[in-house]
Amino acid sequence: MSDTRTNAPKIRFRGFTEDWEQRKLGELSEKITVGIATSSSLHFSSSNDGVPFIKNQDIKENKVNTKNLEYISRMFDKQNKNKRVKIGDILTARTGYPGLSAVVPEELEGAQTFTTLITRLKSNIATPYFVSAFINSPNGMKQIDGMKAGGAQKNVNAGILKNLVVPVPEINEQFRISIFIRQLDDTITLYQCELDLLKQTKQTYLQKLFPKSGENKPEIRFAGFTKDWEQRKLGELANHRGGTAIEKYFKEDGKYKVISIGSYGLDSKYVDQNIRAVSNKVTDSRVVRTGELTMVLNDKTATGTIIGRSLLIEEDNKYVINQRTEIISPKENFDSNFAYVLLNGPFREKVKRIVQGGTQIYVNYPAVSNLIFKLPDIKEQKKIGLFFKQLDDTIALHQRKLDLLKEMKKSLLQQMFI
Repeated sequence: MSDTRTNAPKIRFRGFTEDWEQRKLGELSEKITVGIATSSSLHFSSSNDGVPFIKNQDIKENKVNTKNLEYISRMFDKQNKNKRVKIGDILTARTGYPGLSAVVPEELEGAQTFTTLITRLKSNIATPYFVSAFINSPNGMKQIDGMKAGGAQKNVNAGILKNLVVPVPEINEQFRISIFIRQLDDTITLYQCELDLLKQTKQTYLQKLFPKSGENKPEIRFAGFTKDWEQRKLGELANHRGGTAIEKYFKEDGKYKVISIGSYGLDSKYVDQNIRAVSNKVTDSRVVRTGELTMVLNDKTATGTIIGRSLLIEEDNKYVINQRTEIISPKENFDSNFAYVLLNGPFREKVKRIVQGGTQIYVNYPAVSNLIFKLPDIKEQKKIGLFFKQLDDTIALHQRKLDLLKEMKKSLLQQMFI
């Protein structure tokens, strides 16, 4: 029996005033079933003669990621023809990100899925994109989180989806909400694509603006620079100061932001852990100045995702280092912006080759300071450093815009659904 309670969201489009009715997804659906449930007999094929095969990891929010799809043979597809998806089916991940849902687009008509839940809605009661958007909304995911099955490995099954309570307005309001969210999703996708392109562009320039192994000149250069790059040691180009344990000086209203292992993001940007330290003789001697860099010498993992990463400090009297971080102070013939790019790029690969330890790896700074790299004259350094700084600033701007769009969407979804 339907839950006949009525209600309305906090914000809605003009012209819609009727209360929403809460219905279980099982009542709105022709069927909720699972795709191919075993991989033991799968026969994979090329994209030219195969059938698209959608896995849980291909399901993103409201969309199926088609970039890395695999394909199964048409013979195997024919043997499982009752599992094929249709346009408008809602696919829901059972594991990984359980509950995450997407609508099957036109180009994936007839595709197959692996262990993914398939919801086929009844006609003229609920629209696929509206239901998918609700499932992905904070309100929908909160409801799913409370019903997840399993122990340590949580999952979603058909029974959970059938009992999911969906707030349902009249069909025209569903269409209006669906169009709005799809436009918002398209805008987010566009910004994400632009951000990915900028990041890829940076990687390309990192390869071309620095010499390859065994060469003394980069593949491309700024106009006016022709000299070979020279081999130098880091210790010849920068002074350094080591960190020490300052945990006992941590205080909520302390003057300095603390730089420790957890402060190094995967993009080599500062991660604020909201740890502060007071000002005294010990901490004041380890404050980082504008133009200096810090390098982390430890990593809590064996894979080395953090080891050797460096931060560029652009403000005086703001940051203090904790133990296992080194302050690197470039001399006059070593540009800070260039150093930041170099230390996080080609140089860091050399640092990773001299690590010690097992589950938690580390390097000692004397060994790091003896590593050799190639260096152009200071004028070319400044050109390269400024180029990458401007590129990083553009990437950061796009990232902020993308984050704001996602936050705006999250806020809207909380208010557009009951």
